[in-house]
Amino acid sequence: MFQIGVISDTHGLLRPEVLTELEKVDHIIHAGDIGGREILQRLHEIAPVLAVRGNTDNPCLYPELESFDILEIYDFKIYVLHNLDFLDLDPYCSGFRIVVYGHSHNPHSFYKKGVLYLNPGSAGPRRFNLPVCFAVLKIDNGKISVRHIEISNQKTRS
Repeated sequence: MFQIGVISDTHGLLRPEVLTELEKVDHIIHAGDIGGREILQRLHEIAPVLAVRGNTDNPCLYPELESFDILEIYDFKIYVLHNLDFLDLDPYCSGFRIVVYGHSHNPHSFYKKGVLYLNPGSAGPRRFNLPVCFAVLKIDNGKISVRHIEISNQKTRS
């Protein structure tokens, strides 16, 4: 079993409740709108991190980050970007099993053509009436499961 913490839209705020939950994962994906460099530094203290640059992330602050990246875990290829509107390939035809994105602050997951699309929601400052949320992706014996964790009152949604 391999667990990936999936976080997005922290906008400079990394809540202690998120850190507590991320201590249990093997890898972390940050889908952009990070905020300050200290966010990624703290996440790197917990587990290896793959991060992409979001629309509010200054390229001068994050010259090493791209607008998309790819993580391969076992036979699973995961495509990571910030804004799903900028997805410029067919994930299924390109061999991806998972697409991780952020931007909307709305936690959401769905399957399309056998590909899991996952938005962990926003783990940073509360926006609109949306929950403060992140996700844990579990890969176990070739199967994928997703759990959204709402921070404000520790609700879990599958």
